[in-house]
Amino acid sequence: MRSTPSRPRRRTTGTPSWWSGPARRERTSTSRSPSRTRSGRAVEAARKYNRIVQAGTQGRSNTGLREAFEWIKAGNLGKILLARGFCYKPRGSIGKVRGPTPIPPEVDYDLWCGPAPKEPLMRKNLHYDWHWVWPTGNGDIANQGIHEMDMCRWVLGQPALAPRVFSIGGRFVHDDDATTPNTLVSFYDYKPAPLIFEVRGLPRKTGDTAMDNYRGMRIGLVVECKGGVFGGGSGGGWVYDKDGQKVRQFTASGAENHQPNFIQAVRSRKKEDLAADILEGHLSSALCHMGNISYRLGAEKPPEAIAETIKGDKTHAECFGRFMEHLKANEADLRKTPVILGPWLDMDPAKEQFTGTLADKANELVTRKYRASFVVPEKV
Repeated sequence: MRSTPSRPRRRTTGTPSWWSGPARRERTSTSRSPSRTRSGRAVEAARKYNRIVQAGTQGRSNTGLREAFEWIKAGNLGKILLARGFCYKPRGSIGKVRGPTPIPPEVDYDLWCGPAPKEPLMRKNLHYDWHWVWPTGNGDIANQGIHEMDMCRWVLGQPALAPRVFSIGGRFVHDDDATTPNTLVSFYDYKPAPLIFEVRGLPRKTGDTAMDNYRGMRIGLVVECKGGVFGGGSGGGWVYDKDGQKVRQFTASGAENHQPNFIQAVRSRKKEDLAADILEGHLSSALCHMGNISYRLGAEKPPEAIAETIKGDKTHAECFGRFMEHLKANEADLRKTPVILGPWLDMDPAKEQFTGTLADKANELVTRKYRASFVVPEKV
């Protein structure tokens, strides 16, 4: 955590995922300073203590995307039918150890673990590869994917969590110490237009280095509308008509203004001046967690059974068909690592709590048991 000398003081919280809650709560509730955060929820504390808190979803400062999404939502492509987010990013094996790895002597491991369980390090690398194990990470859907997830929710104009979610996925090909999926599809049942998010960490085929793409997108989003399609991301994007012909380009600009935007809001003391208020970051992050929770509560199923289960929805079936083609191209052994089908989970968007038959198990995964000295209290 860093303070920037100025009046009023500005504080930046840049922590790994599992540490962000305690650090941000401390910054937001115990100082007069505004804070700039990367992810997670500081909404209650920000509102209670009248703090200016910004999320690190810098795509919200991209004026090209803002223009494109306003143009789409104005009906220029007709009704929005579906938003698809993509994180097709190469992620290799993190290796496999036979015993605990020594902690680097310069690391205070107790402090490094913070609120997460303090356990022996059962992977080769302490740093970065924490993304791929559940006690500290969330996989790529909540690493790179949070940015594209936020773009999808933004263009859909959804101000709350999705009412239902289910996921299909697994960790394929790599026999390593990672536990998060490297291939995942999450379906969010927004109305009137759903959101689908796909993660792929394997290449387009065995022995290749290139990644798959969907309508040219590897890391970005595709917005399918009645009158055409928008495909883009942090680099801007193109509008295509129903025949696939380019009809308009939206050029990316302004993402570098994310920090200046924060400073502007600090000076005005108006959260409305923020391009990415902490509430927006919280909601999009929570969508990533919802997808993961369905996956974690899922069960191994043969592909034929999954196909039978989802055959009533053409979009779900189409996504799963491409999912299976991708695994086949990578020679995934589904007998060794079967596909996991997550259950439909119901969400009360107002209360931000799971409901229904699996509510108890799902809500247990919404939070964690914090270690002493790193507890985030129920009330801020």
